[in-house]
Amino acid sequence: MDAYKPIVHGALDETELARLGLRADHLIDFSSNINPFGPPESVLQALRTLNPAPYPDRSCLHLRRHLAAIHHCQPEAVLVGNGANELIHLVARALGEPGATALVVAPTYGEYAYASHLAGMRVVEIRSNVVNGFQPDLAELLLSIERLRPQQIWLCSPNNPTGVNLPTTVLTELAHTCALHQCWLILDRAYLALGRDETGHDPLDHNSPSRLIRIYSLTKSYAVAGLRIGYMIADPDVVVATARFQPAWSVSSAAQAAAAAMLRDTNFLANTIPALWEASNELAQNLRQLGLTVWRAHLPFMLVHCDNAALTRQQLLVRGCVVRDCTSFGLPEWVRVAPRRPSENARLLTAWRDVYARTQV
Repeated sequence: MDAYKPIVHGALDETELARLGLRADHLIDFSSNINPFGPPESVLQALRTLNPAPYPDRSCLHLRRHLAAIHHCQPEAVLVGNGANELIHLVARALGEPGATALVVAPTYGEYAYASHLAGMRVVEIRSNVVNGFQPDLAELLLSIERLRPQQIWLCSPNNPTGVNLPTTVLTELAHTCALHQCWLILDRAYLALGRDETGHDPLDHNSPSRLIRIYSLTKSYAVAGLRIGYMIADPDVVVATARFQPAWSVSSAAQAAAAAMLRDTNFLANTIPALWEASNELAQNLRQLGLTVWRAHLPFMLVHCDNAALTRQQLLVRGCVVRDCTSFGLPEWVRVAPRRPSENARLLTAWRDVYARTQV
């Protein structure tokens, strides 16, 4: 992979659509892992009443206080960012040194390696595969920490794109090993709220070892990806070191107002996450009935096996459905599918049936 080549992401690409003569409003996006039952009305109301004239609060003070109460930490341990993606780049830059090693537990989100490369670091991957259930080899990981002495370890749990979620005991053991070897464990929790049995609380809140940095997103579970809002929790001195690289007014007033409304809304996730899983169960079952191999773990989105992911994506795209080609994850025979509302899922099944029928001719 070209270290400085922009990372491939899901979602609609207007440049690609223009080239193909397609319109976004004629497509259904199954490539973005976003709650299809949002945004909440409380968020929309907060945006309707927002006064956009003043500058945003540079420190996100009120939001940090609210998040600190949820996670049982000090406000000084919270840094709010322009989406989790900004925080990934800030941490890589603030805590990475040119020539040091960054260890990435793959297959996973491409921005970890990209941000580490931009910080001048050497990136080493430890990969799992479908044969072992996409479970990271803990013994191999611990040995790699001892052998390579990485400065940073990037781990997404629950993971994108596999959905695998590591037990709290494993995460804690990794964090303690990192502390022993003076490296940072950067844990991406962006998808935690989408878990089937999610309680609304992170068990690491009550057992967060030193040198553990946790990054969260509010955009996926509440369906506000266009607003860009995320946060990280770490020791206050790490927050200070990371915040030095963040531009002033990085988090807009709209994002802060929306986040405050989300956190006050105690019903939205409780009502919609079960419905999302119900839609996921039905879609997975129907895809399997088409003869497709489906992989799904702790998250509602799924991987679907195909001979050629790029071709499958293209065939479904021209039929009005956008799925995520997983070639950029190192999985060229898989596409990722995020379930949507039942009527939209039915359209995807119709499109896939048509693709499958034509390949059998």
